[in-house]
Amino acid sequence: MISKFEHLDVLFNEVGKALDDKVHFYIIGGAVMLYHNLKTATKDVDIVVDTQKEFIATEKTLKKIGFKTKLSTAEYQKFDLNQIFIREDFRIDLFQRTVCKGFMLSEGMKKRSKKIMELKNLTILLCSTTDIFMFKTFTEREGDIADCISLVRSEIDWKEMLDEIGKQIATSGNKIWITYIGERMDLLLEEGMNIPIIDKIDKMREEYFLRLEKEQKEKK
Repeated sequence: MISKFEHLDVLFNEVGKALDDKVHFYIIGGAVMLYHNLKTATKDVDIVVDTQKEFIATEKTLKKIGFKTKLSTAEYQKFDLNQIFIREDFRIDLFQRTVCKGFMLSEGMKKRSKKIMELKNLTILLCSTTDIFMFKTFTEREGDIADCISLVRSEIDWKEMLDEIGKQIATSGNKIWITYIGERMDLLLEEGMNIPIIDKIDKMREEYFLRLEKEQKEKK
């Protein structure tokens, strides 16, 4: 478990010194929450790189500094997880652009990210709490509900999130996603959270089910 973001600073400096090519790390998940003091510890570091070249350079470098690869578990079935790397207390989940079955690092997400470190060959950027929350409404890892509650209590740009959800669904064509997101929102409402966009999410869900019902009738 990683309990201080400073431990990641040390790791990033080590990776930056070992890299031979320029790479941008977009950090998502618990590590970002740790940075914002929204979480006391995280067991892994979720890193997204935008290109295959960056992925290959990162994979080569992590192995060079002693990380070993590990197979993903059933907990990650909804993830497009390219590789898991383990070294002592550090676990890195590395993604190449796509994170959750087509849910990907978008231009909007990159613009909303915050640069926190610039090394010779490595730039560290933290994705926004809004985008972290969006990803966590789609995933089912242990602790995601508790993380969502912490994020709702911090700072979420609901308009940006709704816009991003619409763009992600349109780009991927996976309209069923809105049902996954809606289910997570329902759970948060049961926990007493205020979700300002719930009416619009419900409308999107209803439209999805109406389209599905129409398509099924047309097939008969």
